Amino acid sequence: MSRFAYSCAAIGLIAGISVAGLPAGAQTPTYCEPDVGSPTNLKTIKHGLLEGYLAPNAVPDSLKLLPAHPMKGSMAYDLDVANAESTFPLQGGPRWEVAAIDANLHFPEAAAIYSCALGVPITEEGTPRLYNLLRRTLTDAGLATYKAKNNYQRPRPFMVNGKPICTPDEETLLRGDGSYPSGHTAAGWAWALVLSELAPERRDAILARGIEYGKSRYICNVHWLSDVQASQIIASSTVAQLQNDPVFRADLRAARAEVQAMRRQGTSPNGDCDLERRALQP
Repeated sequence: MSRFAYSCAAIGLIAGISVAGLPAGAQTPTYCEPDVGSPTNLKTIKHGLLEGYLAPNAVPDSLKLLPAHPMKGSMAYDLDVANAESTFPLQGGPRWEVAAIDANLHFPEAAAIYSCALGVPITEEGTPRLYNLLRRTLTDAGLATYKAKNNYQRPRPFMVNGKPICTPDEETLLRGDGSYPSGHTAAGWAWALVLSELAPERRDAILARGIEYGKSRYICNVHWLSDVQASQIIASSTVAQLQNDPVFRADLRAARAEVQAMRRQGTSPNGDCDLERRALQP
């Protein structure tokens, strides 16, 4: 028997003895698996994305999971239009600035999006396992939206209402990329779920930031409300699937340790927390 197997057997025996002495219903949380995380030679795939954790056949099928997007004349479509119009007064203000920051999913900039909510800096140098965890889950969650996105090719709000977007340099690209569901929102909500798991002491702040991340997409005038809501379903499905991957779980444990170390050191977030406070205050 290998040293690892002996260790697992010992942990299992100790856990069994401990549970025997606990009140009914109490549990001793343990895990016993190799701590082999992501390799150092990960490949970069299309659009500069780092390869994800999930094999193609393990990625949730958005076309099967989601209904068709709301059609003109329906109450849901009217709600999409009304919601878009309600955000127009925010254009040019602090919330518009946050929406533009949230739109940038290029690293290293994207790593700082949840830094304020997490309460520590997120960098390749200081938190390398967390940094790669975010990059890889971005790929898994974002690509999970594309079966439905390519099938429906829904026009984006700015193509309908003629109003500006918070990332004007991307307008040409966005015109050729379907609106439903939102790939950005899928990545952002997946990040919120993963980060709230590795830092439960900051769960509410992280999830609240995840909700605001989704709002950024329709405040930016590049997605409809229903695009955002659909993507949160895809993100949740993706994160549930990631829990089955031992490499993801190992990276999650390592990232948790990095965050705890940063917190003990008293390091400050590397996001624009003052802007977030002004823009996201109730």
